[in-house]
Amino acid sequence: MLGSLSLLAATPFAFRSFSPSSNNNRSLSSGTNHQIAKQLATGSGRGSQKLLRRHVFPVYRRVSYGSPISAVMIDDSSTITTSEENTQNIGILDIDSALRPFKDHFQYRIKKFVDQKNLFENYEGGLEEFAKGYLRFGFNREEDGIVYREWAPAAQEAQVVGDFNGWDGSNHKMEKNEFGVWSIKIPDSEGNPAIPHNSRVKFRFKHGDGVWVDRIPAWIKYAIVDPTRFGAPYDGVHWDPPPSERYEFKYPRPPKPKAPRIYEAHVGMSSSEPRINSYREFADDVLPRIQANNYNTVQLMAVMEHSYYASFGYHVTNFFSVSSRSGTPEDLKYLIDKAHSLGLRVLMDVVHSHASNNVTDGLNGFDVGQSSQESYFHTGERGYHKLWDSRLFNYGNWEVLRFLLSNLRWWLEEFKFDGFRFDGVTSMLYHHHGINMPFTGDYNEYFSEATDVDAVVYLMLANSLINNILPDATVIAEDVSGMPGLGRPVSEGGIGFDYRLAMAIPDKWIDYLKNKNDEEWSMMDLSCSLTNRRYTEKCISYAESHDQSIVGDKTIAFFLMDKEMYSGMSCLTDASPTIDRGIALHKMIHFITMALGGEGYLNFMGNEFGHPEWIDFPREGNGWSYEKCRRQWTLVDTDHLRYKFMNAFDRAMNALDDKFSFLSSTKQIVSCTDEENKVIVFERGDLVFVFNFHPENTYDGYKVGCDLPGKYRVALDSDAWEFGGHGRVGHDVDHFTSPEGIPGVPETNFNNRPNSFKVLSPARTCVVYYKVDESVEETNGINVISVSETLEMDASKQKNAEESAILILPRLIMEIKKIHKKLMTVTPPVSMRNCKKMEQSRKVLKNQQLLC
Repeated sequence: MLGSLSLLAATPFAFRSFSPSSNNNRSLSSGTNHQIAKQLATGSGRGSQKLLRRHVFPVYRRVSYGSPISAVMIDDSSTITTSEENTQNIGILDIDSALRPFKDHFQYRIKKFVDQKNLFENYEGGLEEFAKGYLRFGFNREEDGIVYREWAPAAQEAQVVGDFNGWDGSNHKMEKNEFGVWSIKIPDSEGNPAIPHNSRVKFRFKHGDGVWVDRIPAWIKYAIVDPTRFGAPYDGVHWDPPPSERYEFKYPRPPKPKAPRIYEAHVGMSSSEPRINSYREFADDVLPRIQANNYNTVQLMAVMEHSYYASFGYHVTNFFSVSSRSGTPEDLKYLIDKAHSLGLRVLMDVVHSHASNNVTDGLNGFDVGQSSQESYFHTGERGYHKLWDSRLFNYGNWEVLRFLLSNLRWWLEEFKFDGFRFDGVTSMLYHHHGINMPFTGDYNEYFSEATDVDAVVYLMLANSLINNILPDATVIAEDVSGMPGLGRPVSEGGIGFDYRLAMAIPDKWIDYLKNKNDEEWSMMDLSCSLTNRRYTEKCISYAESHDQSIVGDKTIAFFLMDKEMYSGMSCLTDASPTIDRGIALHKMIHFITMALGGEGYLNFMGNEFGHPEWIDFPREGNGWSYEKCRRQWTLVDTDHLRYKFMNAFDRAMNALDDKFSFLSSTKQIVSCTDEENKVIVFERGDLVFVFNFHPENTYDGYKVGCDLPGKYRVALDSDAWEFGGHGRVGHDVDHFTSPEGIPGVPETNFNNRPNSFKVLSPARTCVVYYKVDESVEETNGINVISVSETLEMDASKQKNAEESAILILPRLIMEIKKIHKKLMTVTPPVSMRNCKKMEQSRKVLKNQQLLC
């Protein structure tokens, strides 16, 4: 999903920003001078800010390089200075020289970023300290009482109300300081908090029209709704459990993997039953499945509270609250700790791009009669996303920056998330939000008045904060535009993300499955689409995410097999041509996307085994049904159904990366896109991948190029029996390379590769080959188990331990014979212990021979 942001400069002087106009041309809008630096409600208390009294408007001119237009500040009489080094040494320009014509743009945004950090340093104790807003705003324990603070500068009067005072705020009136922050301290009563844990609270204020309204506190840490009342408003909940009820983390964060293999999941719809699942059930029932399939990262969707379930969590109402549908904050902590205990890192899908348009439930309710500088959102058209019916943040406001940067720190520190996937980054980066904008890759599309530099600066601040708090964090951007520098460090002038989602790849697969028959598939087009990413900027590839699974679309499995998934998936009957083709291509599409499409991989919950149905959240249009808002795990757990084959292959291809780390390798060479034979051959790391997409043709002795000479064997074979294939490829065959052409002269080589070997390549099959380390073979005397056999063992042992044991019989029998021979040479008297060993070895040997 795409989102949006925009930002006026959060400095003591108000930078003018670009705003959209009706003809999509951008012009400088009139800026409004306003105070940015603000004091805390405690005034001169600890951590208070000094008031900046000087306000200066910068002067702009338009600088042209042909068609691109950059906004450049040429006169700044501010007392805050910026180091020349920060704006002159822009590393990203050395990586991509085509960006040099836009140097002024990079200097401008870097200066805004540096100036903002300087302000945080001078008036808040630094960026990290500034992002501790949750310790000051909202409800917090301070000196034998509860202090509540809320930023609402346009409010005329304010009270705190709730169960604790019978919803009568006359005795709990709040005071406003000069910066629009309301506060109150409520002393403890007889040693107990005046506001009990888990009791309802709201912020009551009078706006300019003299009307009193109740709103959920902006920084509330939990919100609930009466499930028995249709359309009931949410209530804020004071969440401060006693030590005995507070979840304590037991396990450390797993180390950052070389490459993330991400399992995208929605907790609420993870039950096999038509209902909302809980955090604890997901932890106990679903996390082990994710671990078993060799993923190393879980990405949780819809964590932040959202009043409309069918929004998939994108219309956030309460940014510091976990979704109460699935449990409490302590339950979510249990889930994350359980994931860590299994070696799984947990990312959160964070929505800072826009907010719910709901008035009574969310931040939009604070926007009554306020100007843009007194609100969380921009006013007018700039503050509203017309396609999503949601509000757009004003990132130029000091308190908005505090709110959102603190929100990131809150989820990292309170819940131990290991990073984020930022939703809607494309919409954030541009004033047009990407609407009706077909990005072509022309750099003028990225660096002009259409670029929301304010949003760019916010993202730079966010990534700097995350990396300072948790250096091993993983941060991913959902961006379809291809903004240059999005995945480069802030220190180079980039925006600072670790990865971007390769969003064009699933669109390519949908196009092929909808509009092309198998004979029309272009190997060159597929290869180019999978490898089309910016140099040095990492991508997370995926064939389908939740976006491709929701109602109105189809999963890849459903595109391939359609209604036959309901009647043709039983192993008790022969597979129809449709099912045979569907399972084969399902494996190939996901695997080539993983192996060639990026430096990480993502799969949405259930798609690993070809879940047959789309996602349809309960809504008015389906009679509020949960029937298709669940995952049918019984399909993959039923041994006689073919879903198990796709799941086993998913497990095996993740295990392949676990063993060979090909995703993190920078070596990626496509040596062959054979249009006539429908074959793609490439190397990733030291593995050789051969994909035969031809619907009928099997090639015996197909010649493939490779880099390293030596002996190659099968590492993974999609046609193996355990993956629902036909077992046509021999796994015990050694493939010896032959030199090609003149050494050091690539044009004389075979497909520009210095070596080659020949393979059997069946129709609709992908096979991976690894180079055998013959020195290890010589040392050990025998290669007891090949890589392929190891992977097959891992897959089969999940279902049948006895079959796994048979695979290692040669090695086991050899070891037993050695022990037996050694024991037989012992001279009398033989100890009782050795006698027992001899007898045990004889029995084991006999049993294993019987198994053979």
